[in-house]
Amino acid sequence: MNGIELARGFYEEYGAPMIREQFPELEPIIAVGLAGGGSECFGYDDEISRDHDFEPGFCLFLPEEDLVDRQVCFRLERAYAKLPKEYLGFQRQSIGPVGGNRHGVIRMGDFYEARTGSRDGRLTTSQWLSLPSYSLAEATNGEIFRDDLGLFSAVRASLRNMPEDIRRKKLAGNLLLMAQAGQYNYNRCLAHGETGAAQLAAIDFCKAAMQTVFLLNRVHMPYYKWSFRAMRELPKFPNLAETLEFLLTTENTGDLPETKYLVIEDVAAMIIGELMEQKLTKAVCGDLEKHAYSVNDAIADPDLRNRNIFAAV
Repeated sequence: MNGIELARGFYEEYGAPMIREQFPELEPIIAVGLAGGGSECFGYDDEISRDHDFEPGFCLFLPEEDLVDRQVCFRLERAYAKLPKEYLGFQRQSIGPVGGNRHGVIRMGDFYEARTGSRDGRLTTSQWLSLPSYSLAEATNGEIFRDDLGLFSAVRASLRNMPEDIRRKKLAGNLLLMAQAGQYNYNRCLAHGETGAAQLAAIDFCKAAMQTVFLLNRVHMPYYKWSFRAMRELPKFPNLAETLEFLLTTENTGDLPETKYLVIEDVAAMIIGELMEQKLTKAVCGDLEKHAYSVNDAIADPDLRNRNIFAAV
């Protein structure tokens, strides 16, 4: 049983009756689920990750004070705290978790503001450009068990739906990073005898390639320690995870550099093929740099198009 299943069971057995019996007026407006920080919110928790901040618990998301005042919020917090201290052999935490409260009563606006800087999910162009993908992943992950009013889910949906111009700007920057680090600098570093620098180039290529793959899938990439697992679940290029792991974990000696460079070019070719499939580029070549600028040139907003191509990476 993973954390989301544990949270759903705990809510259905104890949380839902508590709300129904003690707070019937909240049933039409409260959202309940498990989302935010932590491997359990992505469904990636295991025995290792359960050594901290893991418990049977769920989130009670409340709208702003004009709909639910502080007194009701306080009473709900107390009722949640009185729920059973153990569920299916798992103990609830008696101290505050690392990084702040992950479960219990949380204002919807507080949840989204902590991750995006916006209480209602409406982001400016600058916010879209500067927010790391893992923050957006945390804001939209997990599972919502109920949301009758739909306020919380509407914000999730808006944050998942990245504006196309923003996606293109992020793609353009990462494509150019892939070109510079992988297609250009990897071999040049080796020619200089700088095997360490060559590996740094391979790392930068892989990081940009992963961001590119998630953008092509229209999915926010989570924090790096979950990125490979999440990549294996994507509909497009799930097998690239193993390919990138090869580039990251092999040495730059003997015949390996030649093999690794061919792999880099293979990855570039696959990415270019998908760019053409999605009609994101007009370039016709194997040079990722030319495709990067072609993607950037197709951005509709002239202000965004004319910003530095790395403005979103």
